[in-house]
Amino acid sequence: MQFINLQEQYKRLKTVIDTNLHQVLEHGQFILGPEVNELEKKLADYVGVKHCITVANGTDALMIALMAIGIQPGDEVITTPFSFIASGEMIALLGAKPVFVDIDRDTYNIDTHQIEKAITAKTKCIMPVSLYGQTADMQTLLLLAQQYKLHVIEDAAQSFGATYRGKKSCGLSTIGCTSFFPTKPLGCYGDGGACFSDNDDFALTMRRLRTHGQNKRYNHSILGVNSRLDTLQAAILLAKLAIFDNEIEQRRQIGQRYHTLLQNHVKTMKVLPDNTCVYAQYTIEVPQRTAIQEYLQMHHIPTAIHYPLPLNLQPVFADKGYHTQRFYKAEEAAKSVLSLPMHPYLTEQEQDFICENLLTALATCQERAAG
Repeated sequence: MQFINLQEQYKRLKTVIDTNLHQVLEHGQFILGPEVNELEKKLADYVGVKHCITVANGTDALMIALMAIGIQPGDEVITTPFSFIASGEMIALLGAKPVFVDIDRDTYNIDTHQIEKAITAKTKCIMPVSLYGQTADMQTLLLLAQQYKLHVIEDAAQSFGATYRGKKSCGLSTIGCTSFFPTKPLGCYGDGGACFSDNDDFALTMRRLRTHGQNKRYNHSILGVNSRLDTLQAAILLAKLAIFDNEIEQRRQIGQRYHTLLQNHVKTMKVLPDNTCVYAQYTIEVPQRTAIQEYLQMHHIPTAIHYPLPLNLQPVFADKGYHTQRFYKAEEAAKSVLSLPMHPYLTEQEQDFICENLLTALATCQERAAG
């Protein structure tokens, strides 16, 4: 059994993907070829915004978005401690300070009702992370941003295709950023990412930033980076985008079935009424996680932990004394979260096998603890 079955997806799309790749090999425009432009237009239309700027990876997307809104050394950016390192990393690399706010224990996203207490005169931006496939409570967050005149950058690496109040993730804020890493809901066969915005000025700046700050060839108006999506990856994403909504529906059905099978036995993620979720992961909480993982591995069921150590406790941040406070909800979740196999091609038989073995593992652990 595979944690994410990319091979089954490739079988479904083999003819289209192979054709698209051969077209790129034939025309030879491997950097910013026509497929990149086509993909950007289709992605912008899909999200419902004016601009999509593809970049080399999701981490670069965050950095370029932060650079575009003018984040400087000494600025503060509010984000969640329960995320992949990239969320805090890009803030710190620009010389700004990541200011963490604890999570909502039902959704694992940033607790929007705690954000206002973290805002200071140095705060320039709020960067929620749409964890496990659904967005944060964006309405509360956006009202705060409007009140304090702050930008909002959505880290939507795990929620591309999800919606909040009928509007697509990546189209909910000043700039939306996503990743096309192979295991993401919409993934390529390497690294890739994109930034989305309705703001013409920010979009122009981001296009320049991804190509060394060029406004025309060999003329550099700003300092930038080298972060372009390969044409070959764009060709792959074009093929996958055509079936993406169908795969999202399959993910939704599998996620809801997991919930039905497991909700009375383990803590499961709550999907908010205003949200749809693309289930980038299906994550539960279990006691005695190591023993549970070992049992499942013995039965050839792969699992993962997203994430085992909150950002405030990561040595790179903790050793610099960024934070003296603790974020107990994030730390509590990090000790017990466990992600199960999740992809659009997971069969009901596989899902039953996973859940049956998980429940057996839980019962075994409980018996040992009682004895």
